[in-house]
Amino acid sequence: MSFSSSSFGSGTRSSRAVEFGRTHVVRPKGRHQATIVWLHGLGDNGSSWSQLLETLPLPNIKWICPTSPTRPVAIFGGFPCTAWFDVGDLSEDGPDDVEGLDASAAHVANLLSTEPADIKVGIGGFSMGAATALYSATCAAQGKYGNGNVYPVNIAAVVGLSGWLPCSRSLKNKIEGSPEAARRASSLPILLCHGKGDDVVLFKHGEKSEEVLRSTGFQNLAFKTYNGVGHYTVPEEMDDVCNWLSSALGLEGSSS
Repeated sequence: MSFSSSSFGSGTRSSRAVEFGRTHVVRPKGRHQATIVWLHGLGDNGSSWSQLLETLPLPNIKWICPTSPTRPVAIFGGFPCTAWFDVGDLSEDGPDDVEGLDASAAHVANLLSTEPADIKVGIGGFSMGAATALYSATCAAQGKYGNGNVYPVNIAAVVGLSGWLPCSRSLKNKIEGSPEAARRASSLPILLCHGKGDDVVLFKHGEKSEEVLRSTGFQNLAFKTYNGVGHYTVPEEMDDVCNWLSSALGLEGSSS
């Protein structure tokens, strides 16, 4: 396993040494009701997703699209690319880089922490970004990061497209061991979407992640699947995301 401090390029154990890339912001076209941090996949950046999100019919959402650090990635034999954490296997079965996950989850929480108090906040992502969003969801439920530090943000919605759930093996004990964590888990709205033809993050990993989350107490969870769809998004899926977010966040113009 190569999940050591050296993967942060600093030789220290401090997550402060992680240097995140450029953040792209899509301003709401209507009344600002919600802010969502959206996380790109492995090797991508915030710019490409900001361009897609800007086209969605969600005028009341502000989108924040950060770019992950560039780091050596085990699945690429240590070759550096943009990645939210080090990963050796794109599934819930791989070893967990908790330090990298915590650093990225904290970066996301920091981006959301400056939003006005009356604005609902959420996290979404694609592939590795979805994995980071789901990890953030488990931190929000527990009220703390993997390293024990307090998780500071009250998340109102989480979306994961073509992703997987990191640290799934230890999640049940952590949630069931705390009545407060179980209460937060049961009420947090989560949408998972996965193409059945995904040959990068296999559909079975998305399915397993949904099973683990539900069995751990994340009851407010929707799982949408798409026949013949690979490791990419399609208009039908983005329509589902828009409808779900409108309902989950109670946005203007939604039927809820």
